[in-house]
Amino acid sequence: MEIAGYIASLFIGISLGLIGGGGSILTVPVLVYLFSVSPTLAISYSLFIVGFTSLVGAFNNYRKGFMSFRTVLLFGSSSITTVFLTRKFIIPKLPDVFFRIGSFTVTHALFVMVVFSLLMIAASFSMIRTSHVRAVTNRSHQPRVLVFYGLLIGLVTGFLGAGGGFLLIPALVIIMGLPMKHAIGTSLLIIALNSLVGFVGDLGLHEIRWTFLLMITAIAVSGIFIGGYFSQQVNSEKLKKGFGWFVLAMGIYIILKEVLL
Repeated sequence: MEIAGYIASLFIGISLGLIGGGGSILTVPVLVYLFSVSPTLAISYSLFIVGFTSLVGAFNNYRKGFMSFRTVLLFGSSSITTVFLTRKFIIPKLPDVFFRIGSFTVTHALFVMVVFSLLMIAASFSMIRTSHVRAVTNRSHQPRVLVFYGLLIGLVTGFLGAGGGFLLIPALVIIMGLPMKHAIGTSLLIIALNSLVGFVGDLGLHEIRWTFLLMITAIAVSGIFIGGYFSQQVNSEKLKKGFGWFVLAMGIYIILKEVLL
């Protein structure tokens, strides 16, 4: 299973390099089901893996000129703060057992995986849809709306360890009017900052296996270079749609496994 986990870690980075997102949402399931890491610790590890890998991808996009630092600043004012506060003060106070329905017990781990599977299903629909998002013509209220999206992405990243790129990229195109390539590059930097700040908020709460964590991160980073190399040679829209179907199947599988099996 660990060999499959290392291969999956490579594809996390490849996905980020090819389509600018999506792969990070697989990090937690890979850690939980292929490396037998607890869901709580897997989210913490995911923040570091996704954060560092996205940072490398953001730097590559910056070198190509696909970056809007003004957007990063506007978005970061709410999202980064939300992620840190969520990881530092809210997550540690959540109970191990949420509630019981007869003999069925809803634990923290079960709740996390079910919510994560629902997020995967929502992300899959975003990737499967073929319609292109367009920028709005009147963006007079864009800073306020972007701050709201920052809070939303911050909560998603803080609670589930996923970057939220499937929500972020359409928001950057529609609200800020960024071209798609700039939206992808900018989203990677925002995801990197959110995730790494969230991981900092976790320090001291868990015992970190640094050798394992750095190995998985290195494999994912290698994948992002591979994905970036092939990004100009493949149809990213078709690839994104196919990956969306895969994420949908994974989300349904997690619900069935955690709730019914």
